[in-house]
Amino acid sequence: MKLIKVDKRRYRKHLNYLIIACIAALLIGSLGISQTLIALYPDESGSHFHWNLTGVVITSAIVGFALNKIKHHDFMTEVYYVWRLKQVLNKIHRKMMKLKSAADSGDVVAMTAIQYSYAGSRLLWELDDNTIIMDQLALDQAALNTLAEKHHIKLDIETFSLDSLKTF
Repeated sequence: MKLIKVDKRRYRKHLNYLIIACIAALLIGSLGISQTLIALYPDESGSHFHWNLTGVVITSAIVGFALNKIKHHDFMTEVYYVWRLKQVLNKIHRKMMKLKSAADSGDVVAMTAIQYSYAGSRLLWELDDNTIIMDQLALDQAALNTLAEKHHIKLDIETFSLDSLKTF
């Protein structure tokens, strides 16, 4: 997955609309379904937990299905890209200990994966205005650059492939 420049204003605007729409759909849908089920099948004890839970589960499934159907729509371009990027970074993060160990030994693939992780994290943190740990990222990046120079390796995140993580 290639790193691309994301329009921050458009991303935030569309993400906020999507969050509000999902909350409204979950609220209205789950209440509507559970109230309909309670009206059709009342419980004499007064406990309607199972109907409320059923309403939430059904509405969640409908919202998930709808999101899956619209993920390739133009409105979802940035939101879906960021969602996929977060998935890739999560897969890298789960293997980070092995990657760092291999990178110390001069493994180009491991160093490239770490470089991609740092660049992707920087992109996400800037989109979310999460700049608190950017200083630590700069230190980690400097350490990786030093390691790459030590092993005479030029890092290029364009060569990163998710399939390359299978070896770790």
